[in-house]
Order: sequence, then C-alpha cells, then structure tokens
Amino acid sequence: MNPLSGKLLARAAVDIARLRAAFGYAGAGIWHTWRHQPNFRIECGIGALALALAWWLEAGLAPILMMSALVLALEMVNSAIEAVVDLASPEWHPLAKVAKDAAAGATLVAAIFSVLVGLVVMGPPLLAKLQAAWRSLTLV
Repeated sequence: MNPLSGKLLARAAVDIARLRAAFGYAGAGIWHTWRHQPNFRIECGIGALALALAWWLEAGLAPILMMSALVLALEMVNSAIEAVVDLASPEWHPLAKVAKDAAAGATLVAAIFSVLVGLVVMGPPLLAKLQAAWRSLTLV
C-alpha cells in the first residue's frame, strides 16, 4: 500500500466518524423536540395524514412531503431559538420576545402555505372522488 492511499483511508475513516457523530447529534435534536414540543408531534401527525390522503387520492406526494418537511424543520428551528433566547435572556426582554415571536411566525407562515399547497395538490382529486361518490349514491 502506498502512503497516499493510507492517508486517504485514514481521512475517510475520520470523515465517516464525523458523519456518524453529526447524524447522532441531529437525531438527538429530533428526539428532544419530539419529547418536549407538543406542536411538533401534532405537526407530525397532520403531515402523516396529509401524506396518506395524497397517496389515497393519487395526488403528488412530493409537494406534500416538501411542505411537511418545511413545517417540521421550522418547528425545530423555532424550538432551538426559544432555547437559546431562554438561555441568553432568562429575564423578560422585548428583543427576546421579538426573536421568539418571529420564529413562531415563520412556522405559522409555513403551516398556512402548506395548507394552501395541500388544497392545490389534493383539492381537484378529492373533489373528483366526492363527485363520483355522489353520482353513485344518486343512481341508487
């Protein structure tokens, strides 16, 4: 084995160790958010229902996946900002309120737009299924 390939293998091993550590930290963050943030659990449930509905309607899953991921990611960023603000400013401060409110607002904006995306993507196939069901009921 030449010295260059030995260095590359050693570097690859270090990179893999760093990657494993990074995934571990990220997993711990997700798990902490799941355990301590009820809104995150609610948003996970709503996202799962939206994905199931999109699958049943044979509508586009990609936009629903993307919007669900955006809402969940922003909820985690909101939780992180709240934790940092609480650490840095245990006493009430108007700027701490601005930071927390803005982070919560970002999550709300994503949630509102995810509903709009859901209506655009799943509305037409849902309406078609409802019309077909209505027609079959009125023929009986």
